[in-house]
Amino acid sequence: MSVLVYIESEEGKFKKASYEVASYAKGIADKMGTSVTAIVFDAGEVSELGNYGVDKVLNVRNNKLKNFNAEAYSDAVKQAAEKEESKVVVLSQSANSKYLAPLLAVQLEAGYASNVVALPESTDPFTVKRTAFTNKAFNFTKITTDVKVIGLSKNAYGLKEAQADAAEEEFSPNLSEEDFSVNVESVDKATDKVTIADAEVVVSGGRGLKGPENWGMIEEMAEILGAATACSKPVSDMGWRPHSEHVGQTGKPVASNLYIAVGISGAIQHLAGINAAKTKVVINNDPEAPFFKAADYGVVGDAFEIVPKLNEKLKEFKEKNA
Repeated sequence: MSVLVYIESEEGKFKKASYEVASYAKGIADKMGTSVTAIVFDAGEVSELGNYGVDKVLNVRNNKLKNFNAEAYSDAVKQAAEKEESKVVVLSQSANSKYLAPLLAVQLEAGYASNVVALPESTDPFTVKRTAFTNKAFNFTKITTDVKVIGLSKNAYGLKEAQADAAEEEFSPNLSEEDFSVNVESVDKATDKVTIADAEVVVSGGRGLKGPENWGMIEEMAEILGAATACSKPVSDMGWRPHSEHVGQTGKPVASNLYIAVGISGAIQHLAGINAAKTKVVINNDPEAPFFKAADYGVVGDAFEIVPKLNEKLKEFKEKNA
């Protein structure tokens, strides 16, 4: 019996979130006195997972699974859980995992707790801490089913090194044609910049920037900080920025360590989507903007004066500390 963790990869490589869920699975395994098994799909070098407590890696190599397919992946993970007699399955809260987890929970007849932010308070009964009301509160959820599925919030647990073997084993689940009722024809990816999902820092702009021609200073700040660029819903609706950059309740959620909002008033729908960010900074010329009530740090002033000066200071700091 082991804790099973689903590890996501892209072009055979793991992202930070993968190591975080592995660290979390190791934490649960230690509480339960068991080991950690990871399931990966067409991954390359897997030994790095051993640095975060993974004892065994089930590597699924199947050309049909090169692109994410929720039905096929959930069937494969279910079979891995049964093979390893896993009572706990851990996933991230990525877009793909959010599709996969409910299907997996049904197949395993398991209770599913999403948005988990800490190790279980207790393993008997199995009780986890979760965010609620768009990250405005916490609740403690008891999972009473034999098998438990856990969705770990991004940046909630962090990376914790724990040496293990990460012994690789080929795994070939039995998949039916029904698993491939939906096929991926093509995948378009933005490869020239940091994505919102993976970013440690997000720099976001709103209508206060007055037009798409003024986004250069936002992109410059993002480049200096190694950040992703984002925007509010009105900005994407007006076509100033692509919809892929829209963050908020109806856009992409943000759980970065730092979120910088420039010229965004802070409508409730926007704040609901970025509440999970660890530190929020707002720059706005309206001292009554709602965002100031939610921000950790606020600057009242003209963004067209403040941001260029801030970029210069950031460059100087970066050069001195390179």
